[in-house]
Amino acid sequence: MKTVFVIIAVFAVLVASIIYLNRSKIPQPATQISTPTPVLEEKVNIKATFTIITGNITRSFRAEKYHNQSPNVYIQNPDPSVVYVTKKGIRWSDFFNTLPMKLTKECLTTGDGETFCDGKDGSLKFYLNDIETPNLLEEQIKEVDKALIKFN
Repeated sequence: MKTVFVIIAVFAVLVASIIYLNRSKIPQPATQISTPTPVLEEKVNIKATFTIITGNITRSFRAEKYHNQSPNVYIQNPDPSVVYVTKKGIRWSDFFNTLPMKLTKECLTTGDGETFCDGKDGSLKFYLNDIETPNLLEEQIKEVDKALIKFN
């Protein structure tokens, strides 16, 4: 009988200890996952102009395939020489990359597939606000900027 009493007593002490330890635990606050505050893109309302001339031809961008190709930077009718910029930090290369043509520092490939590259037939020059600017494509578009790309 003593053995049963000792077993019951040990069991009771274990149960009491478990209950005591569970009640004495300090609840831990829920781990909060911090979500980064979304960075709002700064909207702008910039208008600039551009012209591309190859030889004696001023290129036209009246075809619909050039219009409204991006929500951040685009051209439209009735005056497709006006570039509309709605997002801060847009560069000239960002604009030209939206159009169905290709423009690098060395070559212009028009939307009709004509290619004009630096070489024996002429050179590609870039101007920003009437100043020769070889790195025009890396410049941010600013209000009333005038870009001129010329091959001759």
